Amino acid sequence: MYRRLMEHLTTAVLLLDGRLRLRWMNPAAEALLAVSLGRVEGMCLSALVAEDDGMGAVLAKSRDDGHPFTQREVRLSLVTGAVITVDYTVTPLSDEELLVEMEPRDRLLRISREEALLNRQEAIKVLSRGLAHEVKNPLGGIRGAAQLLERDLDDPGLAEFTRIIIEEVDRLRDLVDCMLGPNKLASHDPLNVHKVLERVRTLLIAETPGVVVERDYDPSLPDFPGDEAQMIQAVLNVARNAVEAMTEAGIGQPHLLMRTRARRQFTLGAERHRLVCEVALIDNGPGVPESLQETLFYPMVSGRAEGSGLGLSIAQGILHQHQGLIECESRPGHTEFRLLIPLERRHD
Repeated sequence: MYRRLMEHLTTAVLLLDGRLRLRWMNPAAEALLAVSLGRVEGMCLSALVAEDDGMGAVLAKSRDDGHPFTQREVRLSLVTGAVITVDYTVTPLSDEELLVEMEPRDRLLRISREEALLNRQEAIKVLSRGLAHEVKNPLGGIRGAAQLLERDLDDPGLAEFTRIIIEEVDRLRDLVDCMLGPNKLASHDPLNVHKVLERVRTLLIAETPGVVVERDYDPSLPDFPGDEAQMIQAVLNVARNAVEAMTEAGIGQPHLLMRTRARRQFTLGAERHRLVCEVALIDNGPGVPESLQETLFYPMVSGRAEGSGLGLSIAQGILHQHQGLIECESRPGHTEFRLLIPLERRHD
């Protein structure tokens, strides 16, 4: 009866012997670790987990001391190559038996991360609007005064200085407009994401002939309501940022992979969507510095000497208008930006 109860639990449960060999696990554990009990029964923990983040030592300590231990947000590298984050509790039942309970945390962590990202994006939008209002009003006054001064100057040679003032004011105004992102709402026309990616690919190859742009498309993806021009701009900003980072780092063979996938029953922030389009842009560049990863989508934040710090912020704003978002995972040699867009538009 107890085994039947454990077989129906959603929490992963494993039973180990005194030598940390697997004696039994429930279906939830099989699903979490991507192995079947029949294949790994009697094997050591290393047969299930390639890198255990100290889990083996904790299990041995619990067995030797006879005390339960709980660890939070432990990253486990499975033998399948997947990496999962779990909370686990180990309880010694006897000198020869250990009960291990695992609760996956990846989905909850991702939801928390996305909610924080969406909240930050909303805060950035409010801040940018306020900043634009405070900056553009005096800029208009400076420009008007410079034009009046130019008309009243007797010496034509001095007009050069007023032209400089006007041009610099216009440049600052354009910079503020860029911080605000698209100045019109996204349209809801049917949009083919692969048409967008092919346009971006053509532009990238024309701009940087040495870059290799590989495609891995899911042809079953349906059209979704969106604005083609804005979506091209968002994808191009992310892809161009990756190509420029690889070029500046002197990567011998810059390589960018464009991949599309459908994600079913996918949660973005606190909203669950039946179907989501995932566009992954994966490069082999130097990676995003860890110090920038939390602020990567803020305006005026850039990891490149020549970067304006607006491209990724604008791209995130465009995805936000399409009720989606952009995620980033990066390490040296592998940076992946994921553009996540609901395939069915939610009406507020």
